Amino acid sequence: MRYPGYAPLVEPARRSAALWRLMVGIVLITAVFLALSLIYGFLITQFIPIEAWGEDGLGIEQATTPLGALVNLYAFGLLIMALALVLPLIHKRGLRSVIGRPALALRQGGRVLLYMLGVYVAASLVQLIDPIPLTPGLDPSRWLALLPLTLLGLLIQTGAEEVVFRGYLQSQLAARVRHPAVWLVLPALLFGMLHFQPGIMGNAAWVIVVWAALFGIAAADLTARCGTLGPAIALHFGNNFAAIAISAPTGYFDGLALATYPFGPDDTALMLQWMPMDLGILLCSYLAARLALRV
Repeated sequence: MRYPGYAPLVEPARRSAALWRLMVGIVLITAVFLALSLIYGFLITQFIPIEAWGEDGLGIEQATTPLGALVNLYAFGLLIMALALVLPLIHKRGLRSVIGRPALALRQGGRVLLYMLGVYVAASLVQLIDPIPLTPGLDPSRWLALLPLTLLGLLIQTGAEEVVFRGYLQSQLAARVRHPAVWLVLPALLFGMLHFQPGIMGNAAWVIVVWAALFGIAAADLTARCGTLGPAIALHFGNNFAAIAISAPTGYFDGLALATYPFGPDDTALMLQWMPMDLGILLCSYLAARLALRV
């Protein structure tokens, strides 16, 4: 399969496409991110109010309080900073080169979000056939008050992951290896494996890994078809808004949710039961994105 629309993101990577540069870049991005995270963690312990930690002390670690969830979302800004520092040093390119034309990315992302709204409305109606009783989360007035911070945090979190995996890793591999199977799948597999959290999700951890890897492939394909990160960020943002700000599993990243499900992410049986629905929503969202952009 050919992706002529991908050229604007691949061409800037060709000047520094050596694999050793990619390996060094990954190591440096990781090192800078970890160093910044240590500073960020120290500042949190010094300045974040005690209520952010919650009654069990895990409010920040597991994002079960509003401030704890925001702290986790905004931490991804450090990943963007690390990439912005390493790109010119190793690859002689800037952050914009892994995103694409900003105006085009914004237009594409906006159209994708609009079409995704229809997908989630339809999915909500389907779930009414056999509804799962939800527990109220944040008070609606507080949820609305925090919504601007939530939206910004989600944009930072999803944008950071997309610029690294679909922007940086994918474009550098595409500049080096011609076959799309390599540069579409490898970053997606790595993206999936980084979601492996058996300490939190127990035996359901692999369910999340599989879903994340398939999401990565869908986002990679959209990026290659459209030539910007706008559609991939929109796909990611829409999914995470539903999973973090609307309804979330109890006990993990539910601090900003309007409602919570009566099960946690470590409930393997229910996570497996929900997997077909989640995959169906992902597929429909991907197809809606392609329909929105006619690609």
